[in-house]
Amino acid sequence: MRIDRDAVVRFGMNIADVQSVVTERDTQIALAGVSAEFGVIMLFYLKHAWDKRLAEGKTSTADLLDAIREGAVLRVRPKAMTVAVILGGLVPIMFGSGTGSEVMQRIAAPMIGGMITAPLLSMFVIPAVYLLLRRPRVAQQLR
Repeated sequence: MRIDRDAVVRFGMNIADVQSVVTERDTQIALAGVSAEFGVIMLFYLKHAWDKRLAEGKTSTADLLDAIREGAVLRVRPKAMTVAVILGGLVPIMFGSGTGSEVMQRIAAPMIGGMITAPLLSMFVIPAVYLLLRRPRVAQQLR
């Protein structure tokens, strides 16, 4: 499943009524980095929790669901803190005034939209896809 970063960026820009192709591309690069970091670390935690279950000899689908819950819950607080800090820096830029504020608002608007949607998608989509990809292997191991 592919998350369309273009749609996320346009969503943030439409809310703020901002139009700019250059800042849109710059924002997509920044959001791609943050989204990739969220996804890779989430996969690391999910895999670690599942490997721990496998080492204990727990290989059922229920054990897989427990491992996914454990791995995802461990990432909630760090992810919430990261998003809060980033939004804490972007909101004043979004509503600021003065020299250069119009350009910075064009960067902040889509970043705010992306920083609201990217963590939510990674918290729900990545664990669901991990479950779909691991479940056939669990079923084969039980046979």
